Amino acid sequence: MQVKAIQATDAAGNQTAASAVGQSGDFSSYLQTTASLEEIFTQAAQKYNVPKNLIKAIAKAESDFNPNATSGAGAQGIMQLMPATARELGVTDSYDPYQNIMGGTKYISQMLAKYDGNVSLALAAYNAGSNNVAKYGGIPPFKETQNYVVKVTGYMNEGIEVPNASYSINADGSVAAASVQEVEDSYYQSILEQLFSYEEYLKFIDMYMKLQEAEQKEIKQEQQENEEKKDGSYYAFQELRYSPTVMNLLGQ
Repeated sequence: MQVKAIQATDAAGNQTAASAVGQSGDFSSYLQTTASLEEIFTQAAQKYNVPKNLIKAIAKAESDFNPNATSGAGAQGIMQLMPATARELGVTDSYDPYQNIMGGTKYISQMLAKYDGNVSLALAAYNAGSNNVAKYGGIPPFKETQNYVVKVTGYMNEGIEVPNASYSINADGSVAAASVQEVEDSYYQSILEQLFSYEEYLKFIDMYMKLQEAEQKEIKQEQQENEEKKDGSYYAFQELRYSPTVMNLLGQ
């Protein structure tokens, strides 16, 4: 089993989801109650006995919490699971944040068990595959993998704030993942809230409206000037057409 994880993908996205799943089987069969994205990480950490900060750090490095992320190699979702690995982990929809996080956590828990709790080796295996860790007798000499281990470890030690988002509820009470558009909107709203205060937002809106008004005024003025030019040319032509001098010349 191997996950060839890719470094953080741009853009964004956040989600939330469901209840705890059984010890094995298809994750999608257990979606019953809603939960925040933070709660999903908590559930996954408790279920697989993995430090929550480690899971969050992997998600941050892999996709920046974007549930719709897809790497050039085909890795999918928040934890960037390869399709074959996802199937082995019981994940039927890698773009479902709940399934993806549960599957990724299950995988890193297996790697931690394999390497007797050595986080660095487990991360190296998550990124480059356990075969490469075995081949090189430790962290492979790949710059990407070495940087990945340092990056995730740094995130884990610093602490990570998870974006806020939620699942929508169907009419029958079942849980449905928010649309990609809703996820992206929530992500960008979270970023804006971090960058701007409400007062700054109001100032921006006011400034934007004034610019729009000025632009519309300029367009109207330009249209009016064009109309005036057109009218002036028409009347000048009429005056020329009926002037005695012109009539005499035409008569000759």
